[in-house]
Amino acid sequence: MSNSKKVVLLGHFGVGKTSLMRRFVENAFSEEYKVTLGVQIQKKEVNISERKKLSMIIWDIEGNTTIKNTRLSYLLGTSGFIYVFDATRIDTFNDINDEIDYLTKQYPKAKIKTIANKVDLINVQGLKDLLNNKQIQCDYFTSAKTGKMVNEMFEALAKEIIKE
Repeated sequence: MSNSKKVVLLGHFGVGKTSLMRRFVENAFSEEYKVTLGVQIQKKEVNISERKKLSMIIWDIEGNTTIKNTRLSYLLGTSGFIYVFDATRIDTFNDINDEIDYLTKQYPKAKIKTIANKVDLINVQGLKDLLNNKQIQCDYFTSAKTGKMVNEMFEALAKEIIKE
């Protein structure tokens, strides 16, 4: 049995949302940076169990400094959010707790994952210490470039969504 659910990638400009989606859907990565204008949509089917599959309709939304600047029509009907920040740029996660709080209040049924991307460029323990000091919860430490934890993150979200 297959089900379709909408998943939205959110976060600042240049955090790697498009690269994460491309790594997951196509198992590919490009060093070229291309700004996403509006929204880019791709689909991938995830096996949940022998008899259950989830068709993830992944929306890669243009970067914004705050979710409140995102077109509400892009967020309607979302079953899961992936909030991505750049592990090398503190400005991309300074307000993350407010952003996650906003999503939780506006979309209470949606599952939310917080992702530190580009961890291949940093000392992960140093980032974990910084996030702990700032009381920021991070679900996954990923690298779209190397593929580290990308599939695991999307598949974990798929399993949470299907439990609805």
